[in-house]
Amino acid sequence: MKTKVAIIGSGNIGTDLMIKIIRQSNALEMVALVGIEPNSEGLARAERLGIPNTSQGIDGLLAMEHFADIAIVFDATSAAAHQHHNKVLQAFNKVLIDLTPAAIGPYVVPVVNADEFLNELNINMVTCGGQATIPIVAAISSVASVTYAEIVASISSKSAGPGTRANIDEFTETTSKALEVVGRAKKGKAIIVLNPAEPPMNMRDTVMCLSENCDQNAVTEAVTKMVAQVNQYVPGYRLKQAVQFEIFDNKQPLIIPGIGRFTGLKSTVFLEVEGAAHFLPSYAGNLDIMTSAALSTAERVAQTRLEV
Repeated sequence: MKTKVAIIGSGNIGTDLMIKIIRQSNALEMVALVGIEPNSEGLARAERLGIPNTSQGIDGLLAMEHFADIAIVFDATSAAAHQHHNKVLQAFNKVLIDLTPAAIGPYVVPVVNADEFLNELNINMVTCGGQATIPIVAAISSVASVTYAEIVASISSKSAGPGTRANIDEFTETTSKALEVVGRAKKGKAIIVLNPAEPPMNMRDTVMCLSENCDQNAVTEAVTKMVAQVNQYVPGYRLKQAVQFEIFDNKQPLIIPGIGRFTGLKSTVFLEVEGAAHFLPSYAGNLDIMTSAALSTAERVAQTRLEV
C-alpha cells in the first residue's frame, strides 16, 4: 500500500514534485495539492490529473475529507509560511518534508544523513545549493578535516521564482550552516548568483574546500563516488571537469578572514545540474534537485516507518 502525501505550494516546485510523485514513485500516492492562488497553473494541472486540490491554503487542506489519511506533507512555500504550517500540522502528527529554508527540523541531504532522521516529524531539505554541494563537502570531509568550505550556486534567473527571490537571505544562512552541520566543515560560506544569460544556463555549482593536506587521489575518488550516488536520484547531476588541487605551505600560506593563517590543501569541484524537465525546463536544475531530494527522502520515510 502506498503512503498518501500532500503538497502545500502550487508553484513551480510544488507542481514539479507532484508530477515526479505521480510518474516515478512506487511508495507514495499523491492525494492533495494545496495553493492560495485559484488561477495557478499548478492547481489547474492537478485538476486535469484528477488530484484533489484547494486554493484555500492550509485551512483548505484541513477541511479535505481524506486529510486524516495523509501521512506526509511536503511544504514548497516560503520560510515564513512554513512556520505556521508546521505549528498546525504537528498537532495532527503529520511528517513534514520542508523544501523551504525555514530549518525548523534537522538538515537532511539524502546521500549523507537521511537515515539518521527518518523518525523526525519535520525534515528540512536545506536549499538547492545545499543539496548540490553538501555531498561534495561531506565526501572531502570523509578523507580529511575541512577547515573551510565555500560554495557558489549559479542558477538561471528564469528559474528563480518569487519564493526563491524572497528567501535569498535564508538561502545563504541555511546553506552556510548546513555546510558545517552536515558537510562537517569547521566554517561554511554560501553564495548564490542569479544569472540572466540567454539562452538560460543550467545550474552550476563551485565547491571550494580547504583541508589538511592529504592524498589527492583519495579526494578525487571520494568526490567521484559521491557524484555517482547523487546521480542515482538526480540523473542530471555531474562533474564538469576533474577536481582541481592547490597546496598552500608555510612559505605561501593562505590568510582567511575570520579564520587566520591556513596551510594545507585546496580542493575545487565544479558541478552542473540539469533538470529532468518533468514540468520545469531542463535548465531549472536548482529546482529539480530539491524536488528529487525531497522525493527520495519521503520514500525512505514511508518505507521505514509509515508503510503498512
